[in-house]
Amino acid sequence: MYLKQDLYQKTILFAGEKHKKQKLPVDGLPYVVHLSNVAMEVMFAWESCKDFDIEYALQLALLHDTLEDTATSYEELAEVFGIEVSTGVFALTKDKNIEKYEQMQNSIKKILDCPKEVGIVKMSDRITNLQKPPKHWNKEKVISYREEAQYILESLKFSNKYLAERLSFKIDEYKKYITEPLK
Repeated sequence: MYLKQDLYQKTILFAGEKHKKQKLPVDGLPYVVHLSNVAMEVMFAWESCKDFDIEYALQLALLHDTLEDTATSYEELAEVFGIEVSTGVFALTKDKNIEKYEQMQNSIKKILDCPKEVGIVKMSDRITNLQKPPKHWNKEKVISYREEAQYILESLKFSNKYLAERLSFKIDEYKKYITEPLK
């Protein structure tokens, strides 16, 4: 009866432990705030159109940065959450062994080979990240980040109409950080 909540708790506790030393760059809040915000975007998308596996998508949302930003291995994720989840998280992980400018294209290619829940999480992640940029970013980095968001939208918009519209809105809203000086 309460499997979704229990699975969510198991997943967020695992992710929270793995990311416990990380802070958000803009405001210094615990990193788990970002993970829960990505999960919130997924939940709202599911409320809009229940045509995807919410449990799988929520696990991906909460775990999407564990391979990229922590010492967690693919094998550990697979052992705790299964191959499907670890494969989805792997698809969401940038390959730091390739040139920076190729990383997003490589990631999108991996995502397109996965179930649509993986694309849903990628769009949700970018929506969550289209907030005020960190102070150390220059104008070129802000422009590049917005262009990358547009690439994500164009590549993954078929995954979920609600999130595609929301990401488009956030991309438009993000223009203000290009035209206004960062503070």
